[in-house]
Order: sequence, then structure tokens, then C-alpha cells
Amino acid sequence: MTPAPASAADIREEPLKTLNGYFPFKAPGSLGEWEARKEKVRRQILVAEGLWPMPTKAPLNPVLHGRIDCGEYTVEKVYFESAPGLYVTGNLYRPKSPKGKVPGVLFAHGHWKDARLSDSPSAKVRAEIATGEERFERGGRSRFQSMCVQLARMGCVVWQWDMLSDSDSLQFSREVIHGFQQQRPEMNTLENWGLYSPQAEAHLQSVMGLQTWNAVRSLDFLLSLPEVDPERTAITGSSGGGTQTMLLAAIDERIKLSFPVVMVSTAMQGGCTCENTSLLRVNTGNVEFAALFAPNPQGMNTANDWTRELATKGFPDLKSLYALYGKQDAVHLTRGEHFPHNYNAVTRSAFYTFLNTHFKMGHVAPVIEADYEPLTREQLSVWDAAHPAPKAADPDFERSLLRWFTEDTDSQLRASASTPAGLKRDVGQALEVLVGRTLVEAGETAWHPGAKRDAGAHVQIDGVVQNVTHQEEVHVRWLHPKAWNGAAVVWLDERGKEGLHLPDGRLKPGVQQLLASGVSVVGADLLFQTNAQNPSLNRLVDTKREFAGYTFGYNHSLFAQRTHDVLTLLSFLKNASVGTHSLPKSIALVARGATGPIGLTARALAQDTVDKLAAETNGFRFGNLLDYRDSSFLPGGAKYLDLPGIMALQAPQRLWLSGESSLAPVASTAYASAPGRAILFQGAPEGVEAAAVEWIIK
Repeated sequence: MTPAPASAADIREEPLKTLNGYFPFKAPGSLGEWEARKEKVRRQILVAEGLWPMPTKAPLNPVLHGRIDCGEYTVEKVYFESAPGLYVTGNLYRPKSPKGKVPGVLFAHGHWKDARLSDSPSAKVRAEIATGEERFERGGRSRFQSMCVQLARMGCVVWQWDMLSDSDSLQFSREVIHGFQQQRPEMNTLENWGLYSPQAEAHLQSVMGLQTWNAVRSLDFLLSLPEVDPERTAITGSSGGGTQTMLLAAIDERIKLSFPVVMVSTAMQGGCTCENTSLLRVNTGNVEFAALFAPNPQGMNTANDWTRELATKGFPDLKSLYALYGKQDAVHLTRGEHFPHNYNAVTRSAFYTFLNTHFKMGHVAPVIEADYEPLTREQLSVWDAAHPAPKAADPDFERSLLRWFTEDTDSQLRASASTPAGLKRDVGQALEVLVGRTLVEAGETAWHPGAKRDAGAHVQIDGVVQNVTHQEEVHVRWLHPKAWNGAAVVWLDERGKEGLHLPDGRLKPGVQQLLASGVSVVGADLLFQTNAQNPSLNRLVDTKREFAGYTFGYNHSLFAQRTHDVLTLLSFLKNASVGTHSLPKSIALVARGATGPIGLTARALAQDTVDKLAAETNGFRFGNLLDYRDSSFLPGGAKYLDLPGIMALQAPQRLWLSGESSLAPVASTAYASAPGRAILFQGAPEGVEAAAVEWIIK
């Protein structure tokens, strides 16, 4: 055991983390250490964004029309379907006379309203020329066109697409995508739900996930063009587009060069609802997201915003990581703290030059833009009489789109869960992200005994199991028989450790029976069960915007944290002898009432450490919760076949269930090769405890 203070504070009682917190990245000590961490964070991104497993790639059905000849390059209007009925819109710039295979560039514009179709007024452009942000009165009217034109002149194919609700992307309103404030009762339903609802959160469906899916499909479209070189694909973008740049580069190995602008930072991580989603930045952040792209060529910049300290906070660690690969020159920082939050001509020039160098394009460096005549809104807009726009801001489409993603994922998971390997990969590895911890990662523990009472045949000790690694603590009541048979039971109850007793203070009959059989029993107060004003509610960050991602994108849910407590106890029992008590020969888990799903989840992450689990479910399903403040809410909990998926992960370990009318098909399949190891109790509710204890003892 590790010595520790007699009273250790639980870090989880501190204020919640917000998007304005501090998100440092520490360079790893070795490549082996980093590769393990890299796989974990990459999976966290995919799960958080609803891309684990990746949705089915339906045909894009691209439509290209309205080609404009601009001399050195051409511009086309394009739309395609990233999912059935969801249109991605934008412009395709191509060099007029490409020589063989040419680089392909994705340009994600970010949050500027109507960015692709924008035309800045003359006074604004002249002011930007005066500060050095822009160079030309004509070309400076649209920095978005400026980027595409220059790249096309350099010989690149460029796809600039609209973020949701921007320019020609009309199917969602800007109020929903960027300005969401309050839950919509008509969208908060058990079926046909909408974005931001607890159901959407339970299925990990978010605006950010849709944006990233559109980026994945944009890369599919770019690579479908015959002249694009698949070994020279790049992505760049600023603000929200910088976020999308980091994320696509992190999860899609087809990207070969990345240049996120004004978003790589240890400070603010992205304030919009389209840049946040539950689970995404729990114990990680944007600098580490950028690190996932190492050792590929990557550039970034600073501005007079939250990136201003990147040169001293974050970038040196990125440089050290690249050095481990022997590629320290492949990561580049352009300093620009005197510029505001934008993608100005100086930063664009840095990107062109970086691209030119690493893709060996042969242009004179540094690469500087030339002036051009911007196209008008009418010339760039995708929709016209021959190509009519879909219905704008259609709530029925929103519902049907989320339904398609739900059904697609459900179909994939049911197929993969039919084999142990598929179940472990698609459901088990996702559950590790939802909870954020496994037994292996439970941490080092220490025991701090308190009041001790001799009760005749057993000893009662109240104490604290401290999780030294994670700075957490679990208050327990340990009932240890003097004639111990080597078995231990962790007893979970809605009343915490008081759940070992009847209201009058006597031990519950089931607990007494376990002690009489020589079994040691440990009761526990899970986080906030007994020391919170309302233990049935999640704490939320201080924001008036009713979006779960602002809380659970940076903090574990209460359900996950209580699961952590169980893993702490299991790790302690498995690894630490206490006084004269040796390690248990067997560990069982009894999870009563609302703790049943917690017990199932902890056991799924602990596997054979728990020899037997007796859990009550009372028919609980994550998908039936309509309030993300509920203490049983778990982001993504419904997506992975809900609680039956977690039941299936128990196989082939012994399982006793109460509260289920039948064993769900996915669990039945998982236990098919372990007959008799999953038991359903169908008796009266008052007989649950006695039957569970009898099964544990037997």
C-alpha cells in the first residue's frame, strides 16, 4: 500500500471544467508510450463524434454544374449527399491545365456567416490592407476565394464546402447550428428526436459530428476526382474550420498535410455548439488533437486571441513529439499575435509556402498571392432553377436524418456483436470511452481505516479507499467475518453504505447471510450519493445554453464517475492486502436498485476480476431518459445497444439478473457458448435480495 494523508480531498468535488479551462499537452517520453495514447485519443474522437463505427457510406451522387472559366483555373458549383438527403454544397476550383496528378486541398471556412459567398465592403478591405491583413482591394473582398484562387493557380484542386447552415447549406438554421439556447420539447422525445436532445446525446448525435462526417465525405469526393494525387492531400481552415482541420487530420489517414489556423491552443477550445460534443475533450484538448497528426507535415499559427501563447504553451511540446519521430522540421508555427482572429493574407502565404515545400511543387518561396477578380454570390451559389434547393430549416428532415444514423449504427452493431471479437471491438472499446476508465486504468489505491467496532462474529470498519492516481476517494463500510472464507462481496445500494442496513440499523438479512457464510462485505458511498444536495442530478457548467456538450465534453457524467468508484474498489480488493486480511480468493458484486446498471458497466470494464455479478435493472434503458441532468444519464449510453449491449459484455462470466422479462437477443448470443452462466430471476420483487445472495453463496 502507498502511504497517503489521512484525509485526501476528492478532486471531483472541485468546480467543473469548462471550454475556457487550461488544456496542456505534455510530450511523451517515448514513441511506444505515445502510440498507445494516440490510439486511445483517436478512438475517443471517433466515439464522441458518432463515428464509431463509421456510418455507412451511401453513394455521394455528386452534381457538378455551372463551370466558369477564369483563365488559369475553373470554378464549378457542386453538391452531393453525405448521408441520404443531407446535401454538402460548395465550389470546386481546378487548374486549367493540370500536369499529371496534382495536390488536392480541402478548405474548411469556419464560422464567418455566408463565408463562401461573402463580399467585404471596400472600407473594411482598406482597413485590413492598412494593418497588413490583406494586400489587394479587389482580391481582399473575399479571403475565402483568395485562398482557393491562389491554390488553383499553384496547380491544386481545391474543394471549399459550406459548414452547416452557411451559404448554400440550408437544411439547418443558423439558430440551431450556432445559436442553440434552449431544449425544444417537440424534439425531446423517445422516438424521432432532434439535435441537442438527451436522446441525441445518448446516441452521440451532434452538430459537430455531422460537420466532421461532411468533412470525411468531402475527402471522399475530392479523392474521386481523377486528377487528384492521393499522396498529396491537405486540409486547412480557420476558427471552426481549424477545429475541423485538426479533427479530420487526426482520424483520417488519407490526409497527408494539415494546417489548422487560430484554433490550436491550451486555452479556449472552441465556444460554439458546432465545436463541442459530449466526451470529446475529457482529459484531452486541441493541442493533443493536433499531436495525433504527427509525424505528418503540419503548420499552425498564433493571433491576438486564445492562441496567443501557443509559442510557449503547447508548440514546444509538439516540437518535442515530432523530434521523437526525427521530424522536428515537419511542424511549423507562424507567429501573428498582432493580427485578429482570421485567416489573413500573411497566414495564407505561410500555408502556400508550407504546402509548396512539403508537396515539392516547385514554386518560388515564399509564395505570395496575386490579385484576381472575385466572383459574385450569384456566380458561386449552387442552387438555381435547374438545381432547386432542398427545403430550408426543416425539422422533419432533422428528425429523419438522425433516425437514419440511428438505424444504420444499430444495424452495424447487431451484426458485429454476433461475434465475441466484434462485440469487444465495437461495443466494448466504445464503452471504455463512454466511462473513460477500465480496471487496468483504475489507478493505485490506499486504505485509510477509521472507526472500528467489534460486532461479535464480524468486525465493522468505516474507512476511505483513496484512489491515489486519480485523486479520488470512496467512503466504505467493511464488514469482515472473523471466520473468513476468502470471498469478498462489494454491495452497491442507492443508499450507499447505509444500504447494508435496514432502516432500524440492523443488518439486512442478505448481508447477514453472507457474513454467516464467511464472506467479507464492503458497502460504499458512491460519488455524491450521500453528501450532495441532490444526488439524483448531474452537475452542469455555468451556462444558460441548454447543451449537454458544454458539460460532458469536458467532464465525466455522474454515472461514469460512480462507475469509477466501483472500479477503484475492485482494484483495491484485487491488489491490496489490508492489515491481517489477505487478498480475496474471489470477488463478487451485488448491485441493487438504481446501482444495477452501474454494477453491470463496472463489471464489463473489469471482466474476470468479478467472479459473479448479481444486478437489478428494473428494465432500465439509457434510451428512456429525457433529461441529461439525470444521474443515470451517460452520453452514448443508448447507442451501443443500450444496457443489453453492456449485459452482453459480461459473457462468459457468471451473471444473475433481476428486472428483465427475458435475456436480450444480443446478450443471449454472447452467452450461447456459456450455457447456464446467465441467470434471470423472475420471482416477486421482495424475493430479489434473498435469491441474489443465495446465488452468490452457491
